[in-house]
Amino acid sequence: MRSGVRPSSRCLFRRTTPLLLLRPYTRPSFAPKPILDVKHIIRNPGLYAQNCEDRNYKAAAQNAWKIHELSQQRAQLQNETKDAREAYNKLKGEIERLQRQARKLQSTKVSKDVDDLDARQGGPFEGELSELLAHAKLFKEDMSKVVEQEKEIEEEIQEMALALPNLSSVYTPTGEEPETIEVVKGKYFDRNTKGTSHVDIGAELDILDFTSSATTSGWGFYFLKNEGALLEQALVQYTLDFLRRQGWTIVAPPSIVYSHIAAACGFQPRDANDEQQIYNLQQPTRGAEAGPGKPSLSLAATAEIPLAGMYAGKTIPSTDLPIKMAATSRCYRAEAGARGVDTKGLYRVHEFTKVEMFAWTLPDEHGDRNFDTDTNTSSPSPAHSHSSAIFDEMVSIQRALLSSLNLSYRVLEMPTFDLGGPATRKIDMEAFFPSRREVKDDGWGEVTSTSICTDYQSRRLGVKVKRGGVDKGKGMEFPHTVNGTAMAVPRVLAAIMETGWDEETRCVTVPEVLRGWMGGIERIERVVKK
Repeated sequence: MRSGVRPSSRCLFRRTTPLLLLRPYTRPSFAPKPILDVKHIIRNPGLYAQNCEDRNYKAAAQNAWKIHELSQQRAQLQNETKDAREAYNKLKGEIERLQRQARKLQSTKVSKDVDDLDARQGGPFEGELSELLAHAKLFKEDMSKVVEQEKEIEEEIQEMALALPNLSSVYTPTGEEPETIEVVKGKYFDRNTKGTSHVDIGAELDILDFTSSATTSGWGFYFLKNEGALLEQALVQYTLDFLRRQGWTIVAPPSIVYSHIAAACGFQPRDANDEQQIYNLQQPTRGAEAGPGKPSLSLAATAEIPLAGMYAGKTIPSTDLPIKMAATSRCYRAEAGARGVDTKGLYRVHEFTKVEMFAWTLPDEHGDRNFDTDTNTSSPSPAHSHSSAIFDEMVSIQRALLSSLNLSYRVLEMPTFDLGGPATRKIDMEAFFPSRREVKDDGWGEVTSTSICTDYQSRRLGVKVKRGGVDKGKGMEFPHTVNGTAMAVPRVLAAIMETGWDEETRCVTVPEVLRGWMGGIERIERVVKK
């Protein structure tokens, strides 16, 4: 009887990748369970493999094929134990039948759990029940091993699926080169003059101090002083006021988040190139907050993470969408890059202030949702994209903010190599830094980024949208997310300093829109103390 339960040796599962390498933190029991579209991966392994190659996710390029193989192993295991499962269920039914007959003769409780069954409850059927129970318990012992194998297969499928990046959009150029959409020349745009670095300007005007921060914190940190500190606050207040008037909800989020929330948003402790992305916090070993198994905590790399985490595990009514939020936060980035000329000063730092936009939208409505092809690496163009409308609004806001600050900038459709794991499409805006003209990218440097993430984050955060009214029949779906930089303070501040610098007067002109937030200051100049 037991021979039908055991799977053949060729189907025995062996874990190929340790979970510690795939996810270097412990997921707490209260973390929302990811709900991934594994069936789509299984049907289209070539699509996901090519997408990983296009996006330079070489470490995960074979994940889809491995998932496909594991799904076949699981199906084979289930097929080989199908007869045994049916026999086991039939045996349980027979035991229950005998118990029901015994119940007519004496008051006995019928149990459906083999471990709770007792042959003595069978009265006149005690002998027959004893034999059936012996077989049933042997069946259950072997079936538990099969169930454990299925569980291990499912765990590895989930971990490898989580490591896959989102599918790229039809708008995204394949490769490493972005597509230039537009170049906007600001008030002080001059490509022929070699600019003065904001580092030198900041030191001369006594508004920027890297020497002291090297003593207190190391490279990648800085002090803003005097008008420099005021300029930071002016940029924040001006941006928040602008967004509030555009109908965005202003939020003040925490800077510390659970590591599983950061990972669900696409911020892993280490990225696809094994470079550290975010700072993890050491848990206390003494006191009220100490204890084994404490959930891992991280410093938020962007306000996008806590804003997305606000809705983790929740169901959003469709009538509430879109939800548009904006938040100012300190951001912590471990991957500030190697120290060099192109990262000098405020351009790439470990800690900075940023105003971030984040939105939840209805999922896209596809006219022809024909994903099943291994020859197309792009997701289909939807008949109506709710996320694209918010995406366009964010890009419009970024244009308005940069233009109002008299900055020159260019708008880029970013290629597959520059997309993070969650994004299906990304547009960057690069401001012109005169001092970088001969150093990097002809003077252009990123100051904003906007991304559509479709349901990548909502599936990993367990966020659903409940359709209502005329859409009631559609039931539960996964909302889409869109995020965008409203104001990356240090880089914009540096661009303002360089483009507004006057070599003759040795002062920086403050953009007119910021003067009201700086007590009417029009120019930043060195004040000689008496």
